[in-house]
Amino acid sequence: MNVILFGATGMIGRGVLRECLRDDSVESVLAIGRTPLGVTHPKLRERVQDDPSDLSAPDLDPTAYDACFFCLGVSSVGMKEEAYRRVTYDLTLAVARPLAAANPALTFVYVSGEGTDSTERGRSMWARVKGRTENDLLQLPFRAYMVRPGIVQPVCGVPSKTRLYRTLYAVAAPLFPLLRRIAPNLVTTTEALGRAMIAVAAAPQGAGVPGRILRPRDINRLATGSDQS
Repeated sequence: MNVILFGATGMIGRGVLRECLRDDSVESVLAIGRTPLGVTHPKLRERVQDDPSDLSAPDLDPTAYDACFFCLGVSSVGMKEEAYRRVTYDLTLAVARPLAAANPALTFVYVSGEGTDSTERGRSMWARVKGRTENDLLQLPFRAYMVRPGIVQPVCGVPSKTRLYRTLYAVAAPLFPLLRRIAPNLVTTTEALGRAMIAVAAAPQGAGVPGRILRPRDINRLATGSDQS
């Protein structure tokens, strides 16, 4: 399959990129973002642009791609709702709507967050905005899946971009195996998330995928090819 990837410079996006480049079923990856990746690979093509949602380039044909993995996002800490909505909702839909119009056969996998408010009416600002984003993506005429990964452990050398998070992950690393055993609905890894997203995109008409909203237990099972029943 051919994949468009947004957010490849972030921790989750970097993990998804790694798995795409390692997987024989992925033939090519187009990474779109504001910052160069510093990665070279025969499968990888990179487009660096100020506006990641601008898909108007004449050499970018949405019908040539089978999947879009949207890993672009920011923390809501310290942000006003309007600013957070611009980055989270407006940017995501600015990418998704033209892709859906041009290529309804595309699979769009959106990295959301555990605790997202599908009612769009809760007290948590970020959860409402994520809820609206998910809801509107699910209404578009392509196959859309929302992944809510909960706690994500960076593995295989994938770093967090934030120094504080890197420190916290290093300190908590010995606890992650225990967390995965006692709280499988809360914890996954960057590797499992990438593997699961590829599995979702590769599934014919969504066969074997347990739903349109995927949580850590679903992600971990999809990553290993376990029975979803």
